[in-house]
Amino acid sequence: MEFGRVPVSELDQIDFSLPKEPASNKLVLTGRKAKDPKVYVGCAKWGRTEWVGKIYPPKTKEKDFLEHYVKHYNSIELNATHYKIYGASGIEKWAARAGDMDFKFCPKMYQGVTHRGNLTGKDFITSEFLRGIIAFGKHLGPVFVQVSDAFSPKRKEELFSFLRSLPTDMQFFLEVRHPDWFAKKEVMEETVEMLRSINMGFVITDTSGRRDCAHMHLTLPKTFIRYVGNSLHGTDYTRIDEWVARMKYWLGKGMEELYFFMHMHDEAKSPELTVYLVDKLNAACGLHLTKPKFIEDATLF
Repeated sequence: MEFGRVPVSELDQIDFSLPKEPASNKLVLTGRKAKDPKVYVGCAKWGRTEWVGKIYPPKTKEKDFLEHYVKHYNSIELNATHYKIYGASGIEKWAARAGDMDFKFCPKMYQGVTHRGNLTGKDFITSEFLRGIIAFGKHLGPVFVQVSDAFSPKRKEELFSFLRSLPTDMQFFLEVRHPDWFAKKEVMEETVEMLRSINMGFVITDTSGRRDCAHMHLTLPKTFIRYVGNSLHGTDYTRIDEWVARMKYWLGKGMEELYFFMHMHDEAKSPELTVYLVDKLNAACGLHLTKPKFIEDATLF
C-alpha cells in the first residue's frame, strides 16, 4: 500500500503515538471481556511471489499460493475483489482452500461501485458483487467499503444513504480518507454516530504520512485495522508494541472481533513483522494465533 508513504529519512521525526481512547467507545464496549473474542491477522494478498522460498515452498505455482497462505494466517483483506467482480464458482474454490479452518476472507467492495461516479444508481452492480462474495459461506468476514481519497464530507449524505441501503445480514466496515472527515470534529462525530446506528464498523488505518486516519473510533464491538509498515524500519516494532497494548485493552473491555491486516511498502517483509506482532499479541492476551513459519524452520511442508 502506497497510501501515506513518506521518505525513510522522515520516519524518525513522526509521532506514531496512537490517539487517546474516544469517550464514545464506551457506548459499544461493555467494560468486561467477551466470552470468546475472535482475533484475525492477515495480509492484503496471498499472491506474493516474494514469499516463494520464504513461507511458500520453493517452486510453488501461483495457483497454489492460497493453499499455503491459509497455513500461516487466519484471514485475508481481499483486495482482488476491488478490481473484478468474481462469480460464485470462483469464490467457492477459494473458500474450499480454507476447509474447516476458522479462516475469514474480508473482501474489498468492487471499485465500480465505490470509485467510479456517484454511489447512487449502483443497485445492480452492488448486488452482483454481493452475490459473488456470499459464496464464501462460513468463511466470509466483514466486507470492506472504501471510498476514494477525493471523496469528501461534502458528499456525506450520498455516502450515508448508500451505506443504509446495504444488507443488514452482512457485516460492513467503512474507510474514508479525505482529510476533512478527520479535521472537522462535528463531521467525525456525525459519521461515528451514523455508523453506530446501522451497526457498521469504521476502518482504522495506521500509515506514516496520514496520522489522522488512525482515529481509534469504535462503532460496534469489532474493529478492522489496516497497518502500513515501513519494511522493518525500527519504528515498525515500536508501533506494533503500542498496537498490542491498545488491542489488549479493547479485548479486556468487551471487543468481540478484531481484524488486523499487515501491509508493507515492500510486501516481501510482511511475514517478519507479522511474526513479531503475533508473538507479542499471544503473550499479552493469552491467545494462540497462527504465525508465518519460514521454510528453514517449518515442519508443515
